[in-house]
Amino acid sequence: MFNAKEILIKYWGHTNFRPMQEEIIQSVLAKKDTLALLPTGGGKSVCFQIPCLMQDGICIVISPLISLMKDQVEHLKSKGIKSVAITSGMSKDEVDVALGNCIYGNYKFLYLSPERLQNKMVQERIRQMNVNLITVDEAHCISEWGYDFRPSYLHIAEIREVIPDVPILALTATATADIIDDIQDKLLFSEKHLLQSSFVREYLSYVVINTENKKTKLVKILNHFKSSAIVYVGSRKETKKITQLLRTHNISSDYYHAGLDMDIRNQKQEKWTHNEIRVMVATNAFGMGIDKENVRVVVHINTPTSLEAYFQEAGRAGRDGKLAYAILLTNKSDVIDLNRFVLSQFPSVQEIRDCYQKIADYFHIAVDTAEGESFEFDINDFCERYNLKTYKTYNILKYLEKEEFIKLTDSIHSPSKLHFIVDNTELYRFQVANVHYDSFIKLLLRSYSGLFENYVTINEQTLSSRFNSPPTQVVDLLEKLQQLEILKYLPRTNAPKLIFTKNRAEASTIKISEEILEKRKQLKKQKMESIIAYSENITICRTQQLLDYFGEENNYKCGKCDVCVERNKLDISDLEFEKIKKYLQNILSEKEMISSEIVNTITDVREEKIIKVLQWLIDNGQIKLMENKYSWIV
Repeated sequence: MFNAKEILIKYWGHTNFRPMQEEIIQSVLAKKDTLALLPTGGGKSVCFQIPCLMQDGICIVISPLISLMKDQVEHLKSKGIKSVAITSGMSKDEVDVALGNCIYGNYKFLYLSPERLQNKMVQERIRQMNVNLITVDEAHCISEWGYDFRPSYLHIAEIREVIPDVPILALTATATADIIDDIQDKLLFSEKHLLQSSFVREYLSYVVINTENKKTKLVKILNHFKSSAIVYVGSRKETKKITQLLRTHNISSDYYHAGLDMDIRNQKQEKWTHNEIRVMVATNAFGMGIDKENVRVVVHINTPTSLEAYFQEAGRAGRDGKLAYAILLTNKSDVIDLNRFVLSQFPSVQEIRDCYQKIADYFHIAVDTAEGESFEFDINDFCERYNLKTYKTYNILKYLEKEEFIKLTDSIHSPSKLHFIVDNTELYRFQVANVHYDSFIKLLLRSYSGLFENYVTINEQTLSSRFNSPPTQVVDLLEKLQQLEILKYLPRTNAPKLIFTKNRAEASTIKISEEILEKRKQLKKQKMESIIAYSENITICRTQQLLDYFGEENNYKCGKCDVCVERNKLDISDLEFEKIKKYLQNILSEKEMISSEIVNTITDVREEKIIKVLQWLIDNGQIKLMENKYSWIV
């Protein structure tokens, strides 16, 4: 069996671990429940992949995004490591084959969504596996999403009842002290155990620019930074508008949001990754799993709803360790817009009840019926019919899901897939006996590998051109081979569903906790206020502000952010600046003074330095000057 360093060299080609990786690996190998905080781009996946490869058995990885799971599975497969992801678009039979392979096929990694983990059949098959580790990737989602958008995140720990002696590794790049505690509590850690890398990103310059014309400023920024970039905006509509603006200025760009078909999103991401597109304009859907080394600038046109989100997205820049910029554009209207957006996420009790009633009316469901029934659900059609706002309705649906009245499936495109259910020998006999199918079967075997082992993604159009026949004939052949029990064919689907998890009740009788709603609302407001305070603070180093927010005690000053750059223009050391500032705060908090009084009071500092700091504090709103008298602003 290889040691950790040997596996790192063999599969990843690196000779040294990044900070904290080795400590985390050793903790996992010691069977300790571990929460690991590593910066974005800090190599989190290595922390669970290496210890799994060092042991017999399989690692279960719970991940929030299908695209993230698929990318990691493809990456592992390219290294010859058997891995599989079970996603929402898979059929029951497809899932069954995949789980069987994990039990009997020497697979090393099984990727699951938290929703899929709740499935009783999945849990039963996991019980039969030799599991060496449970990994919860992007673990901050337990707190960030678990209470709002992804209720299943709060139930992840149920897997511990199925495989009780298996350690958990929780991984994230962002977490406050409260979230750190929450993650460990919700995952039922045997004892608290945190391994944390610093939140300091030495290569990243944080900049806040207050401007009334964000679009003009954006164009100037992107003309200055000629390399790869990401521009984050607040809505799907805005992604397209900003992209059109950039194109009129000959800036290579495209847009990305969750409302696009998965195939289109993948194509856009591929083009950006391979530098065919320079700038990606995106909503926060373009986030986790984005890993491109040469991103020199990330620009936020709209203020994000939390510092956690901002820190994650800003961290997409400078993955290569070279100087990069995270720029936040702000103006006076941002606070109003952000308040309005955050408050829109929290419907009233009456709005929740009204929406529940409308769902029942939409599907014509009688009281005390429909438990376990599923319905194809188009949220846009639903909102249009009842004149509802889509975003608010979505939040209501997620609340109803959290309270287990309904369940929503992901509206995720599932491509066509194929799996031979006979072995090589039986297939050969069939080809000999049915020669009119022989050439088509040979084409399938030439075009795709792994057809006997698992379901494989296929493209009917590609097969059509190779077989020199229309796509309809290809589909017909596949369906006939399925009828003859030679293979299983799963055509592509794209239909979200709404499932009633319990019988429909009278809307007026459903229990809704106003206390819980208010508590979640206040937490969101606190997060919003924190990022507003960050954007408005022009006296404390940006990195220092972030370190303080995430509970890291550090006097580190980056020297690169907009605050530090302005401070450095004074030609006064940080130590001296803080000393003079403290003097001024002490004396001007007591009484107003004219400049000569101040200079005569502070006797151990040169006059020109006092005047420089005094002016800087006036410019940055900490000291007030009225009628030649200075006073400290409390």
